[in-house]
Formats: sequence, structure tokens, C-alpha cells
Amino acid sequence: MGVRRIDPLRLDVAALARDGTALSGEWPMGDLARLQQSQSPPQDWAPPPVMWSVRGERRAVAGGTPETWLHLQAHVPVWLTCQRCLLPYRVELTADRPLRFVPGEERAEALDAEIDEDVLALTPTLNLRTLVEDELLLALPIVPRHEVCPSQPAPPEPAVESPSPRENPFAALASLKGRTPRR
Repeated sequence: MGVRRIDPLRLDVAALARDGTALSGEWPMGDLARLQQSQSPPQDWAPPPVMWSVRGERRAVAGGTPETWLHLQAHVPVWLTCQRCLLPYRVELTADRPLRFVPGEERAEALDAEIDEDVLALTPTLNLRTLVEDELLLALPIVPRHEVCPSQPAPPEPAVESPSPRENPFAALASLKGRTPRR
């Protein structure tokens, strides 16, 4: 009997979990267009591939049918723009997430609202590359910034004009001080 070839772009999550199979691989950054577009790399930087691995698992549940789980790991260095100093900086982006699969979108939505686990609907096939890209995008920092921004040259000081003599606003009051009130 031949070894069954598993296509990560049309992954049967239920079969992967049932068999307890693990997969790993890499994809060129260009295959993950949304992740590539979220970056601001230096011009001479060649993007490394996105490294990924998944492992399927069936977890026993007391008094119920076993649950289908997929443990996903992915990592890749990316270049982001620091929101403090506006300079690019490199970040090791990592996604390490267990995902629970349940039958039907409605069940997935209901469970997702009730529990802290990540729940997805079990479909006949899953595009693993899209899932990996989604998880890496979710791992991006909300406000990208250096831990400590590199020292930057201070901006040039604006030219200071000599202050023009201003009239004291109380001078007019002083001139009224000596007058007698009108009746």
C-alpha cells in the first residue's frame, strides 16, 4: 500500500487528526501576499520562507465524541515600521496555536463566543497556507515599535526670531489710575 500524499492546500483536518499525523514545510513569503504587504523591509532584503508545522489530534471527551484538534506553529522574520521613530525594524513573528474544529459554522460561532479556545468549523478541506497566514497576521503587534528606539539625530532647531516689543496689556490700566471717576 502506498503512502497517502497530503496536500496542505487542501488539507483534510479530520483525517489528519484521526491519524495523528504531523506535517511541516515552508512557503516563500511571496505566497503569503497579505503578510508580505504588511511589511516595510529594507530594499536589499530577501524575504526568508515562512516555516510551519501542524499536528492533528483527536482528544477524548468524557461521555462524548472525541474532539478534532490541530496544533499549528509558524514563524518568519518580518520588517515593520516603528510607530515611535518611524524606522524599520526586524521582528521574529511566531504563531503557536491549538485550534479546535467542530462540525458547522453555527456551532463554531456559538462555542467561540462561550470559551477561550480558538474554534473553527470543520470543512472537507482546509487551505493550510491561508490559515498560517491568518495566524501570522494575528500575531503582528498592534502598535509596532522598538523596545528602545535607536538614537536619531535631533531635528534641526527652528530659527528663532527676535521677539518684537509688545505693549504691556496693563499699561492702559495704569493710565486710568490717575483719573477721577465720571458721575
